[in-house]
Amino acid sequence: MASGQVLVRATAAGQLPAGPALPPAFAPFLYFEPAHQELQRHEHPVLAFFLEDDARARTVAQLYVVPDAAGPGQARSPAQATFGGAQLAAGVRLPQVHQLLDQAESTLRAHGQQTLEIRGYPFCYDPAGAATLAEALRVRGYAVRLAEQNYYLDLDRDYEAHLHPAARRRLRACHRAGLVLEQEPPLLLPWAYDFLAACRAERGQPALSLSLERVQELFRLFPRECVLLSVREPGSGKWAALTMAIKASERVLHNFYPASPLAFNKLSPAVLLTAGLHQLGRDLGLHVLDLGRSTLGNREPHESLLRFKRHLGGVASLKLTWSKML
Repeated sequence: MASGQVLVRATAAGQLPAGPALPPAFAPFLYFEPAHQELQRHEHPVLAFFLEDDARARTVAQLYVVPDAAGPGQARSPAQATFGGAQLAAGVRLPQVHQLLDQAESTLRAHGQQTLEIRGYPFCYDPAGAATLAEALRVRGYAVRLAEQNYYLDLDRDYEAHLHPAARRRLRACHRAGLVLEQEPPLLLPWAYDFLAACRAERGQPALSLSLERVQELFRLFPRECVLLSVREPGSGKWAALTMAIKASERVLHNFYPASPLAFNKLSPAVLLTAGLHQLGRDLGLHVLDLGRSTLGNREPHESLLRFKRHLGGVASLKLTWSKML
């Protein structure tokens, strides 16, 4: 793949972040779309770096960085989203990644930045791209600040066949109890948000990272990518489990905010909810169901949640956060 130039675009705080001048040679992750980045409310400019392949007239890599996002002189990618880092087209080689990062680091130094933190995407989103980026960062002296296990389901595998026997029993118990999967309308978001917040509070989990207004805006801007899926109790129609899921890429459905009340622990309706997400992902032609990280507020592993994800047939994928003094 031929080398090209790195296009740098800066946008002021509060403005829609810039997109590439040339069409990308990859389908951008949703979290890298300018419209999604605009949802990441902050008072800092955004620097965008695009590696262009002149021969193909395509953008083959991109990186968004927010100066001062982590404090004065402390740049970060992303500002607030689930992950950032550089997205690479298939076939991009290490020298090209270094070309992109050379430009990013020199530009950040010119903007008075002293450190750069990159919160990478889970390897399951793009194994080859994540590995290439990780090698480039390692060679450049970036240190792994945080290594997390991010579990996912392979949607090309049968769901029930790969459940732990205990999880399979609970799935069948949910069916016997008559629990029903429902795709809910966005109109119910205020009630869904309260339900999710209450479930997390009674389980001692961290508060929701997004406000209700941000969630509603996300559903409004990306109606085809956002789904509200529930498990309802027969008769009463009460929610036994609920999640917000996001089509994060052309391969990945992200199980973003799953929750279930403690009162339903015996049935474990989250097993049925995950079955619904698994089928939804397959119907959309996706290959990965991202179950997310399993950490406590102090970033220590949440052992019971890790065990639950393994019982669902979950496979561990690395999610790395890197940092470097510039």
